[in-house]
Amino acid sequence: MPREDLPPPPHPGGPPLHPTHAEGQAGHPGLAQGAIGYPRRPEDPTPGPVSGRPRIAALDAIRGFALCGVLIANVVPIANVGNAAVAAAPAGGKSDWLGMLVHQRFFPIFSLLFGVGFSLLLDSAGQRVPRPRLLLLRRLLVLLAIGLAHMFLLWWGDILTVYALVGLVVLLPSTWLPRWAVAGLAAALIATSLIVQGGHYSLVPGLFLLGSALTRYGVIGRIERATWGPAVSCLAFAAAAAPFLWAQISTGNTLSFTVSGLLLAGAYFCGLAALLRTPLRPVLQAAFAPLGRMALTNYLTATLLVRAVARLMDGPPAEWPATTVLMIAGGILAVQWLWSTLWLRRYRQGPLEWLWRWATWGRRPLLHLP
Repeated sequence: MPREDLPPPPHPGGPPLHPTHAEGQAGHPGLAQGAIGYPRRPEDPTPGPVSGRPRIAALDAIRGFALCGVLIANVVPIANVGNAAVAAAPAGGKSDWLGMLVHQRFFPIFSLLFGVGFSLLLDSAGQRVPRPRLLLLRRLLVLLAIGLAHMFLLWWGDILTVYALVGLVVLLPSTWLPRWAVAGLAAALIATSLIVQGGHYSLVPGLFLLGSALTRYGVIGRIERATWGPAVSCLAFAAAAAPFLWAQISTGNTLSFTVSGLLLAGAYFCGLAALLRTPLRPVLQAAFAPLGRMALTNYLTATLLVRAVARLMDGPPAEWPATTVLMIAGGILAVQWLWSTLWLRRYRQGPLEWLWRWATWGRRPLLHLP
């Protein structure tokens, strides 16, 4: 699991409309992802004012990168058919590199992007419909239905249900608050989660609000123009994570594991944002953006693919070595990257993203590219 949904344009003559970021998310997490507005297709007939904001293409790549990490972390718990627990790295002795660099390091990025996409969609919908919060309510209810189906039919570790419920209880009411209150509440909820629960799912409300606050303060809108800020922030996050990683290795403390995960997630996010401002951008965009643009579709189909591969494997998933987990995740991601790349050459967005957008706006959007 999160992109901003834009309804079709009012009349012919406008520039092309690309799929929007808030419809990607999955999520983990994140599936309801965030992005900035897009120009509109001339053939789309539905009225609505034009958004003047440029697209934030970097968010597609960041979302796709996070999706890769989420799948690596989820291979074993998904393969544990019948185990209702959400498997994370074990609480103690996390000296293995997956526990150091992967587990609970990527779902915070998706959670942040969900809050980003939510605020961007509210802003965009406010220019197009008289009651934008009703549109957001419908969007969250549809996500809840998708998450419940995924949970009961395939995997109890689904994150979409959590995202939808937290969105209804926390994000939607927060739209009536000033941005300084949203930022303060985000910090308070994250701190409370770490102190009381030790993190993981209890971090989601605070991360949602943090993404919303960053958007409302214009930080996300400047991500395509900033280089040194993300680079310095990446180094700061990595330096701050070092003592907590050491504590994680030496003591296996759950709080150290969670705090290091949050800080490394910040380092990953800022580091990739900085690299996207270098000559590596075309390579990174080609590698990760197709996955990110179809994050909801890829998140849900990954469950089916992991379950299918697990039937061919020997031994219980909990005993698979890291190399086996990487081979499974790498193979699935390669298939999804190829499928996403080929699909997006013909269609505006992924199939599930398109259905979600249709349910959100109450009218069928165009799918085929001209």
